[in-house]
Amino acid sequence: MRRNLYILAIASLLSGNYVFAQDAVKQWSLEECIQYAIEHNIDLKQKEQEQESRKVDLHTSKYSWLPALNGSLGQSFQFGRSTSKSGVIVDQNAANSTLGINLDMPLFDGLKIPNDIAARKLDLKASIENLNKAREDLSINIASYYLQVLYNKELLKIAQLQVELDKEQVNKTEAMVNAGKVPLSQLYDIKAQLAKDEVTLTESQNNVNLAFDIQTPVIEDAVADNMSSILPPENIYDHAVTFKPQIKEQQYLLESQKKMLRVAQAGYYPKLNFGASYSNGYYHSTSGGEFADTRSFSEQFKQNGQKIVGFSLSIPLFNRFQVRNSVRTARINIINRELLMENTKKTLYKEIQQAYSNATASHEKYTASDKSVTASKEAFNYAQERYNAGKSTVFEFNEAKTKYAQSLAEQAQAKYDFIFRTKILDFYNGNPIR
Repeated sequence: MRRNLYILAIASLLSGNYVFAQDAVKQWSLEECIQYAIEHNIDLKQKEQEQESRKVDLHTSKYSWLPALNGSLGQSFQFGRSTSKSGVIVDQNAANSTLGINLDMPLFDGLKIPNDIAARKLDLKASIENLNKAREDLSINIASYYLQVLYNKELLKIAQLQVELDKEQVNKTEAMVNAGKVPLSQLYDIKAQLAKDEVTLTESQNNVNLAFDIQTPVIEDAVADNMSSILPPENIYDHAVTFKPQIKEQQYLLESQKKMLRVAQAGYYPKLNFGASYSNGYYHSTSGGEFADTRSFSEQFKQNGQKIVGFSLSIPLFNRFQVRNSVRTARINIINRELLMENTKKTLYKEIQQAYSNATASHEKYTASDKSVTASKEAFNYAQERYNAGKSTVFEFNEAKTKYAQSLAEQAQAKYDFIFRTKILDFYNGNPIR
């Protein structure tokens, strides 16, 4: 069940195993699996959209300097008493058509816009690092499942070895029964064990078949090839803290929050704006049933145009403590970001310490499993010789064979666990997972 869950998990991470089923001949390398997962994983795609959102925020902030240009059209009707062109209220009906265009542009806003632009740039960098962290986490998960598939292949080889040994012993037992050296029950017992091991072989084969085919790396000596990766945690941390994406993300977010403090402080400063407008209109009024203004539309349009250019200065005097509280909130956010930064560093160091501890423990376990395989193999050879000589029972032979198979399985598991643990240390040290 545990092996099947691993296979289902990697299929889920790779967004469906139908792609591999369609290309059954292809053997996938670890790098190809990781790359495929990165390209198709839904969580990563969501984080990519978050990054695009930060780009939009930056774009919006950058163009805050541009002038705002708006047009307007209006039509009004007045009955009984209305305002004449000179501004006097008279007894007349009026219909006024107006149009206008307005321009407003910030010249100085207490450096709010440039600081906001800087903050948005830092937010974008933080989102990039967040995406990088998610890619790294996915890579580790894929490597873990990849090694599980390799382990399943090792279990298949062990199951095949068990069946071969059983078949060999069936032939020898038949010969011994025919020679009268052992009772017929011995033959039934060894055939029953063969049937049991064939079931195990079928299950192991199914576990391998359920997964896509992967390249099996050539491992000459797992210890010699990977021992150089086991470095002191302090050395790895000193290097990792300078480039790991989770650290860089928190650095960018902290610097962004400092810029947001400047944005909040901009509320204390005066703001200078430039404005310009153009307006025009057509005025049509009647008094006592007679037209009060008989000029045509084109004549009025030429004469009624109004152009305005000016500057406005806004000086903050009292704003119900809104600016002050915004500044205080920004300072609190900075402190929280500093705490998050410190916590992220501590978490990274703890992860590296744990990875180092796991690597050293897995090395010891792998070394012990080597000794166990040697001892159980010698015990099995001895039991096999006794059985072939008719000096032991099938049960004694099967017990030795089972212990030998168990030690081989434990050795394979310890080997891949050791390799995986060293790859984790390489990962923290800045080396890609291969």
